[in-house]
Amino acid sequence: MKRALDAIPADAGAEERAWAVVREAYARREPAVRHRSPVRPAFVLAAAVVVALAAAALSAPGRAVVNAVRKSIGIEGAQPALFQLPAPGRLLVSGAGGTWVVAADGSTRRLGAYSQASWSPHALFVVATTGNELATVEPATGRVHWQLARPAIGFPRWGGTRTDTRIAYLTTDRLHVVAGDGTGDRRLRPSARVAPAWRPGTSRHVLAYVDVRGRLTIMNADRGVATRLSRPYAEVRDIAWSADGKTIALAARNEVVLFEIATGDAHVVHVGGVRALAFAPDGRLALMRGDGVLLVDHGHLRSLFAGPSRLAGLAWSPNGRWLLSSLPAADQWVFVQTRGGHRILAVSHIRRQFGSEPSLDGWAPEA
Repeated sequence: MKRALDAIPADAGAEERAWAVVREAYARREPAVRHRSPVRPAFVLAAAVVVALAAAALSAPGRAVVNAVRKSIGIEGAQPALFQLPAPGRLLVSGAGGTWVVAADGSTRRLGAYSQASWSPHALFVVATTGNELATVEPATGRVHWQLARPAIGFPRWGGTRTDTRIAYLTTDRLHVVAGDGTGDRRLRPSARVAPAWRPGTSRHVLAYVDVRGRLTIMNADRGVATRLSRPYAEVRDIAWSADGKTIALAARNEVVLFEIATGDAHVVHVGGVRALAFAPDGRLALMRGDGVLLVDHGHLRSLFAGPSRLAGLAWSPNGRWLLSSLPAADQWVFVQTRGGHRILAVSHIRRQFGSEPSLDGWAPEA
């Protein structure tokens, strides 16, 4: 369809007519109360896109319509392809187009038809899933080391030291842990569908997860002994450890809570709608909500980036100078500089490069 549209010449007034259609659709929308309809901006955006695409299909200047709408939901001046990463390291992404490793020079390697993935400690290997199969893969060659079949596998996470590792994953209603060599798979406790997280900076296999009642729980994965850290929270979306393993953050429906492991203190950040968390190597915490990213830095909350459309995913560069997020509606990635400047770099045509709009599964140092 894109090639057909590109072959159609656009007249000078096409863009103006397209925006008239979009503005009229926007003006006819039903007003909504903000606190009762948190998805209203996404609904309006979707309606505008549908109207614009319909206009593109039915009128001669279709290419101008598509380009005009893309500018409204994306970042202008974006690169046409991912030529290189703005910081050293390797990026892991996965989705309907498979799991890919992206090198600092922009070169890519497809590891297989996996829909979710994560790095091993020190980024020596990758653990990935196909829905009913768990596999460990070499990132340089794609060679599979071992596979394990289980129903409805999701959220694989690999933790431990360089030589003694464990992999946590979820099935339909249970948390599982298996050794890094594929042995000793154990079906443990009921869990909410929230990715578990291994505590970094320790030789003990300490795992955080959210139970079915929404309580943050810490478990010694080898002994199976669990300790609840919190009361139940509504709609927990994500948990994340700080790089030093001293703090763990939880994003619930109406708040973000930071738990200090040594003291048991809980610090509440009163911000709702956070869908993803990511700690920088230096302890700063990024919060993704709607079309913006907030930063918690030494107890202060500030806006880091406000996008033109809804964001998806967070990944810090290994040096903590850049933060990556995605603009699915615009088919773009956005790199935001957080140290040494305030640049924003956007890259377009992500789906063409990776076969889908992939999730951001981690930005790791070179092995």
